[in-house]
Amino acid sequence: MDSRYTLKKNSDFRRLYSKGKSAVTPYLVVYCRKNGQAVSRVGFTVSAKLGNAVTRNRVRRQLREIYRLNSACMKSGIDMIIVARSRCVNGDYRKMESAFVTACGKLGLYPAEKCE
Repeated sequence: MDSRYTLKKNSDFRRLYSKGKSAVTPYLVVYCRKNGQAVSRVGFTVSAKLGNAVTRNRVRRQLREIYRLNSACMKSGIDMIIVARSRCVNGDYRKMESAFVTACGKLGLYPAEKCE
């Protein structure tokens, strides 16, 4: 993932939280909104309530990898925030990935044809 395409500004996060569509799964919450650009941008949120810095960074790395592996099949021009929930801390990676795919499917982020 290229660092140029990540969300970092608080105003971007607030805009997505207030005006974006969301999908909730037991492992994560995904907020998204069209950004009017050719590229998609993504931000990750892992609360301090989930554990110490080592735990939070491990969860964040897993979420980044899940997004990286699935982003090629997704529509472009989307701003997205992925919020980790408490089950991510001890959760299975495959279940987290399945939850991400389910949430993106609910939001209509996959095109009509399947990508492999």
